[in-house]
Amino acid sequence: MSIANTAHSVVEPLPGTRRLAGSLVVLYAVITMIPLVWIVLTSFKSPDDAISYPPKVVFTPSLEGFCNLFTTRSRQTPEFIRTLGPPQGLCDEIARGRNMVVAGPSNYVPRFVNSLIIAFGSTVLAVALGTLSAYGFSRFRVPLKDDLLFFILSTRMMPPIAVAIPIYLMYRAIGLSDTRLGMILLYTSVNVSLAVWLLKGFIDEIPREYEEAAMIDGYTRFQAFVKVVLPQATTGIAATAIFCLIFAWNEYAFAVLLTSGNAQTAPPFIPIIIGEGGQDWPAVAAGTTLFLVPIVVFTVLLRKHLLRGITFGAVRK
Repeated sequence: MSIANTAHSVVEPLPGTRRLAGSLVVLYAVITMIPLVWIVLTSFKSPDDAISYPPKVVFTPSLEGFCNLFTTRSRQTPEFIRTLGPPQGLCDEIARGRNMVVAGPSNYVPRFVNSLIIAFGSTVLAVALGTLSAYGFSRFRVPLKDDLLFFILSTRMMPPIAVAIPIYLMYRAIGLSDTRLGMILLYTSVNVSLAVWLLKGFIDEIPREYEEAAMIDGYTRFQAFVKVVLPQATTGIAATAIFCLIFAWNEYAFAVLLTSGNAQTAPPFIPIIIGEGGQDWPAVAAGTTLFLVPIVVFTVLLRKHLLRGITFGAVRK
């Protein structure tokens, strides 16, 4: 007579639990993706379809939003447009269809380039400084280490916009207002505390014996750090870089207050894209869609490191 084995692992979830968890994850993913999908769809609508009620799900695709994003247009009389030569490209053809002509390029590309330089520059600087600081806190006996770490963490407790006015006055006095360097330094100072705390946890998980063995073989402390610690901390560095980049890439309040032209980034520029008769929603959606591309590509390229970095140290041997 055999007895059915009903024992199961306390760690392994039951099949029903797995199905329920999977269903919840899929449902959450679908809900969070709906706004992004709608933005992408709106970028391919005409201005009339974008503001139609009820909203159109099925529509004729148009590149008018992207043309309006990258160009500036001026309204002209039909008589003047007929005196012009043939349209110079798709955007000129679309503009003439609305009795307008392309006057020149818009400011979106310079603003997008500013976002790339400021976001990636501040991310590299914050991660570099955070890695060195985290290594020092992890490996050396620093006086009042706990107090210093808490002070670093406390800088994240206050909303950054609370110090916006003092920073604005200071930047105006020292000539950093509306400059790329000023924004890079500001975003770095905000992100470095997050980088220190995240990376310290990763470096704490790396055994000291690896560095000691390297130094016994003749490596200096810095060489051991570069050739032993950094390769093993790659997952943590990648995860930290993604979080720092997301903040710097999406930051809006400081960009509105401290920039107006030369160093203005895309987030404060996209909402003020004005079309004929009001907000040009297809152009706004097109700018938002293109603005999402770099952060998505960066995250996808580092996704393996990100997943490993988030779970790094979760299981101790």
